[in-house]
Amino acid sequence: MALGASVPVAVSWGAAPIPVADTARFLWAAVTGGAISTADFTDYTVILQLRTPRVLLAAVLGAGLSALGIAAQAMVRNPLADPFILGISSGAAVGASAVVSWGLFAALGSLALSAAAFVGALAASVLVYLLSRTPGGVAPVRLILTGVVLSFGFLALMSAIVFFDARGDAARTVMFWMLGSLGAATWQQLPLPAAATALCLAWRARDLDTLSMGDGSAASLGVDPDRMRGQLFALTVLGTATLVSVSGTIGFVGLVVPHATRIVLGPAHRRAVLVAPLVGALSMVWVDLLSRVAVPPRELPLGVVTALVGVPVFLVLMRRSGYVFGGSRRPRARPAWSCGRCGSTSPGAPWCRASRCGWPRGTSWDWSVPTAAGSPPS
Repeated sequence: MALGASVPVAVSWGAAPIPVADTARFLWAAVTGGAISTADFTDYTVILQLRTPRVLLAAVLGAGLSALGIAAQAMVRNPLADPFILGISSGAAVGASAVVSWGLFAALGSLALSAAAFVGALAASVLVYLLSRTPGGVAPVRLILTGVVLSFGFLALMSAIVFFDARGDAARTVMFWMLGSLGAATWQQLPLPAAATALCLAWRARDLDTLSMGDGSAASLGVDPDRMRGQLFALTVLGTATLVSVSGTIGFVGLVVPHATRIVLGPAHRRAVLVAPLVGALSMVWVDLLSRVAVPPRELPLGVVTALVGVPVFLVLMRRSGYVFGGSRRPRARPAWSCGRCGSTSPGAPWCRASRCGWPRGTSWDWSVPTAAGSPPS
């Protein structure tokens, strides 16, 4: 419901606000083929051709990155994992810098940047997978370390390409792309990310729960962890490469939204895989809106807004909920008391409960000393 109400509001607001009633009328006319007056044609074009595909693409990206974040964290059993931890974004940045500096894929015209970013992300991911694979399979820790190390290498390569650019303006273009933007969103760009997001949402929550318990537990339940991890890897690579190719690198969403969802719903994936994409879509719609209206007529990069807004919110939620990374809540410590005669502990009680000890119920606090958090009442 919140997402459905946010989309028309986000479509209405912008550098030139348009009333929500007019926005609804324009969208209804576009769906039903209704007539639009000449005086409203400019606003109609802005709503239909510029803002609507952008807002819808923002929702798709938020949902897709959130779903991919859950898959990545389950795949490597690491709460710090996100869709970009496998070197995907760094490889995409190399492809984007090659387009800006060398004119790679110039024959594709406006699609050159997206195509090069997609190819670079795929190439980087394949290299990470090949280098992390061993005869015994792909270990999660090895996969993470390989991805992190190669990310630094890809970023160094991207920096070298930009540094030796003859025009000198490649650095600004590549940096803005890496921070994420939906300024070039069109209806033609929407189907492929939407299909990738739908594919990410089709993964079964039970498989993610099984893989999160460890390879031994998964094997005891009849699941091949290496095969499942390979499938999740392919899903993460294809989905992230597709989303990055149309928007650039948008951090924070794939890392924090899954955790924020678990803070509220718990660690089980059954509910997280349904709610996290909705939360991600809702957050990205408002992040994109804020990036457009914060400093008009300029536009803030999406990565800047996600970090400035999302990080404090997440820290507040984590502090208030006693959240432990991985999904569970931190248990409250109960005071444990040690009997001064036999040494046995009795959580929460000031008397000895050991059958071999002769001290009766109600033994004075002088005979028991605290061994954990807490102190005897006065």
